[in-house]
Amino acid sequence: MLETERLVLPPPDPLDLPLRAVELGCTGRWELLNVPGAPESTLPHGLPPCAPDLQQEAEQLFLSSPAWLPLHGVEHSARKWQRKMDPWSLLATLGAPVPSDLQAQRHPTTGQILGYKEVLLENTNLSATTSLSLRRPPGPISQSLWGNPTQYPFWPGGMDEPTITDLSTREEAEEEIDFEKDLLTVPPGFKKGVDFAPKDHQAPAPGLLSLSRLLEPLDLGGGEEDESEAVGQPRGPRGDTVSASPCSAPLARASSLEDLVLKEASTAVAPPEPSKPLPQEQWAIPVDVTSPVGDFYRLIPQPAFQWAFEPDVFQKQAILHLERHDSVFVAAHTSAGKTVVAEYAIALAQKHMTRTIYTSPIKALSNQKFRDFRNTFGDVGLLTGDVQLHPEASCLIMTTEILRSMLYSGSDVIRDLEWVIFDEVHYINDAERGVVWEEVLIMLPDHVSIILLSATVPNALEFADWIGRLKRRQIYVISTVARPVPLEHYLFTGNSPKTQGELFLLLDSRGAFHTKGYYAAVEAKKERMSKHAQTFGAKQPTHQGGPAQDRGVYLSLLASLRTRAQLPVVVFTFSRGRCDEQASGLTSLDLTTSSEKSEIHLFLQRCLARLRGSDRQLPQVLHMSELLHRGLGVHHSGILPILKEIVEMLFSRGLVKVLFATETFAMGVNMPARTVVFDSMRKHDGSTFRDLLPGEYVQMAGRAGRRGLDPTGTVILLCKGRVPEMADLHRMMMGKPSQLQSQFRLTYTMILNLLRVDALRVEDMMKRSFSEFPSRKDSKAHEQALAELTKRLETLEEPDMTGQLVDLPEYYSWGEELTETRSLIQRRIMDSVNGLKSLSVGRVVVVKSQEHHNALGVILQVSSNSTSRVFTTLVLCEKPVSEDPQERGPASPVVPYPDDLVGFKLFLPEGPCDHTVAKLQAGDVAAITTKVLRVNGEKILEDFSRRQQPKFKKDPPSAAVTTAVQELLRLAQAYPAGPSTLDPVNDLQLKDVSVVEGGLRARKLEDLIQGVQCVHSPRFPAQYLKLQERMQIQKEMERLRFLLSDQSLLLLPEYHQRVEVLRTLGYVDEAGTVKLAGRVACAMSSHELLLTELMFDNALSALRPEEIAALLSGLVCQSPGDPGDQLPSTLKQGVECVRAVAKRIGEVQVACGLNQTVEEFVGELNFGLVEVVYEWARGMPFSELAGLSGTPEGLVVRCIQRLAEMCRSLRGAARLVGEPVLGAKMETAATLLRRDIVFAASLYTQ
Repeated sequence: MLETERLVLPPPDPLDLPLRAVELGCTGRWELLNVPGAPESTLPHGLPPCAPDLQQEAEQLFLSSPAWLPLHGVEHSARKWQRKMDPWSLLATLGAPVPSDLQAQRHPTTGQILGYKEVLLENTNLSATTSLSLRRPPGPISQSLWGNPTQYPFWPGGMDEPTITDLSTREEAEEEIDFEKDLLTVPPGFKKGVDFAPKDHQAPAPGLLSLSRLLEPLDLGGGEEDESEAVGQPRGPRGDTVSASPCSAPLARASSLEDLVLKEASTAVAPPEPSKPLPQEQWAIPVDVTSPVGDFYRLIPQPAFQWAFEPDVFQKQAILHLERHDSVFVAAHTSAGKTVVAEYAIALAQKHMTRTIYTSPIKALSNQKFRDFRNTFGDVGLLTGDVQLHPEASCLIMTTEILRSMLYSGSDVIRDLEWVIFDEVHYINDAERGVVWEEVLIMLPDHVSIILLSATVPNALEFADWIGRLKRRQIYVISTVARPVPLEHYLFTGNSPKTQGELFLLLDSRGAFHTKGYYAAVEAKKERMSKHAQTFGAKQPTHQGGPAQDRGVYLSLLASLRTRAQLPVVVFTFSRGRCDEQASGLTSLDLTTSSEKSEIHLFLQRCLARLRGSDRQLPQVLHMSELLHRGLGVHHSGILPILKEIVEMLFSRGLVKVLFATETFAMGVNMPARTVVFDSMRKHDGSTFRDLLPGEYVQMAGRAGRRGLDPTGTVILLCKGRVPEMADLHRMMMGKPSQLQSQFRLTYTMILNLLRVDALRVEDMMKRSFSEFPSRKDSKAHEQALAELTKRLETLEEPDMTGQLVDLPEYYSWGEELTETRSLIQRRIMDSVNGLKSLSVGRVVVVKSQEHHNALGVILQVSSNSTSRVFTTLVLCEKPVSEDPQERGPASPVVPYPDDLVGFKLFLPEGPCDHTVAKLQAGDVAAITTKVLRVNGEKILEDFSRRQQPKFKKDPPSAAVTTAVQELLRLAQAYPAGPSTLDPVNDLQLKDVSVVEGGLRARKLEDLIQGVQCVHSPRFPAQYLKLQERMQIQKEMERLRFLLSDQSLLLLPEYHQRVEVLRTLGYVDEAGTVKLAGRVACAMSSHELLLTELMFDNALSALRPEEIAALLSGLVCQSPGDPGDQLPSTLKQGVECVRAVAKRIGEVQVACGLNQTVEEFVGELNFGLVEVVYEWARGMPFSELAGLSGTPEGLVVRCIQRLAEMCRSLRGAARLVGEPVLGAKMETAATLLRRDIVFAASLYTQ
């Protein structure tokens, strides 16, 4: 049987079929035609290409068929295309900026182009990373608001900005070289030349200078014949030409070498002209506000802003200066209306189409000002750490820290800036944040005008003078004379309904202090305490009572105020806990009507509707709602921010009748009350309890009295315990407010931000600080005195130091050093306990002061003041020939011989011996002798004081005086070089190293001085006086140069220490160039070293976002506490890691010489809220966080808000260093933190 083989044919291709597919348009319908051919479409583009599935192809080729990829052969698995080499592409660079431009020259009348002139262009290659000039091109749009840490700041106003104008003038000075005429004598560019002819050439050609005459003042060692021809030079005894040494006067800067040579030649010939005193510079100008401004509307016919009321005189004066674009400092009383000046500046900037920045010390005040200004002007923006609203507005409101960051980062907002308004400038006294104000004032560019608003301060003129000298512009100081609403101050001693009328006037509205009211309050308190003693025994209560007594005091006080219609009232209490206790204790008090309750309820419902359900049921929210319905409120840092804003708004509407608040409520918030009550006059300032300062009392008391509503404001001080002392009350109520004091200190951020800019120096920042102002304000006078001393030194005759006088300079220097060493030892003796004990009555001492030179004296009396002891001493003196001290004539200069220097060479009267009684300070005692006289000090003092009276002036001294004087005279005659003195080491037991080494050095100097030869020369006295005068002038010149140099800066040693810390940690190199770690630290707002070290150690990269946030809370938390034992092991290890890094940084600081100890540096970290932040970042509701920590809710919210800002700064730093993983984690951490009630939007911004 034959097997039939079946042929396997390939499937027919679609193109082989006698069919054709045609697509009908783009509807997806097809039609088959009985015509062979490829598919077609009715559309011109045809069918879309069909690509194979790349994923399936890759799996089939590379995964399911591994043999397709041989182990060693790669010819099939990789392809490469041969690149064509193009060497010329390496030479293709961006074109350089054009250095010049063609400027058309036109006819002044017709405008016809007459020709073209090439002009040089300045600043053609500037950028934000290379230049500080305002002419540099703007940066990217995304960085126009905040700037960039890598950008340069703009040039600070008041500093001399380097320009290149001299480059444009060089073109005019250029000339063609003439090889035919005078090229051998006149260099190119010089107007005159130098004659190289022999010296006997008497008449040089016109226009030429004699080289020999130019070199004569330099004294190049020529012979006597050359020296005799020096012109106009004073001569010494040997005929030497006197000239200033090269190091005695700095070389003046000149535009060309020719000018310098001509100047030197002219000064060598011409006699010095007498210097004229420099005119006194006045930068702070006080403005008279007592007389009315009658022509205000004539000077400003169309003001930029108008109010519904007539401005006060001080407001009109400020507005007039703002129209002239002057800088002003308004120091006005509380509630006087300083905001009017700020409003006019904002309106003026909108009129000029420029921008204004309004800075405030606290974020809450920024939010309130945003609401007020937005309602007034509309075009207002807000920039805080977590909120950014309308950043393009003409008026931006921000905290001072944000403005500092914008200045350092080179924000382009500064270009359009016309005004910067600093509100509450007296906040510069804050020890922690006061430095920010000084940094901002120093860094502001020159085109920005400054408006300073402050409470009344005693040194407003001094502060304005500092800013004026700093910015080289006049500052107009405008102060108010009195408060618009006068205050009356009372003492309240009541504690029950029977005693609610015990209100005693202490200070009336005219400023008169009533002692009668004080004594009446004391009597009322004493009478009640005596009744208490009769009832409960003689033991007096020493404390101020507990909550029960507080409740009685406040119920009686509020009942009295309510009867006299003196509500609303603000009660200032200096403790958060006492605020809550006092408000909670008034459970029976209800001060609102039914309509007010309804209004309060609706307002609360509307404000709390933005919170989630569980947040509305927080205990603090429920408790505050209950208090507000009864007209009571509480305001302190432990309250949630949204609740504080609710309380403030209800208080401003008059619905909160009694507000218990801490001191922060008085900071700039314009919410006056009818009455202010002080719970106590003592507060805790962080280290100890103390009385209120006058400035603090005035700031808080100024909230009393509503302008236009109350004729006077009432201030009441509660006397719960004893009535305070009258002197303390007088000092607090009538004392001067605290002066504006510099809190300038060096921070690593400031140093790094300035080191990365070559043109700015940290020394310049320190020079311009307010702390250096007292020593730097006389710099002009110091420069003038230095110039005068230089000229005087040039005219002095050189002392002859030849022959026996060759060791005269050494003798002078040894004598000065010996005197200084002895004075140092004597100061150590006077500072020691044994030294002061030895200065008892009867001790014989050597007195050296302006009136007495090495005179013996005996101590008669020692004052009991331990800080500045005064020694009343009987001193020998010369009997005066004339009674008038002016007729005695000046004392002749004394030339010291070795006996005078080695010993004391006691004073011996040449004529009749006299005596006097002098009150000596510690520095007037030159030596303490071993001799002690038995004297009656009281009798001697009584006799001497009696003989000072005119009618007893000629009476003989008593026997006690005569005996003491004769004993002193006998000692002076017996010991001409002075009696033996107490040895500081052996007798007084002073073991200080400086005293021991000083004594050894003094004995060595005495031996050297006794072996000199110059004192044997007959010319010694005259030549010594010449040398002394010259050396004293040089010493004074060195002192002036030191005061003018950077070495006199108070913070310069600390600056070198901090730079050494940065160099050790690798933030800057040896040349001071900022490295990558330093640039990362510049992006941090606080704890820059610790955060940067954690980032570079990769201590944060391995953690989860919520763990990173929890660890970083230790850097921003303000409430101390332990992290607890319930933390996960990862967090415990993280806490230890952070502390270890902080300890390492602290050890580096100590090794570099900084005063802060390692324990203090590590102690700045508070990990008390680590668990709270960790659970919050994991999503726990805020209502459950209260059980994890006893910290008040407001402080928890503040910590989390600051933590979110730190996470954002770390995110930017991670991007800068190239850590995208850490940057993403920080972004996630910030997102996890920003939720619910912690980041509820401010009511002022809605």
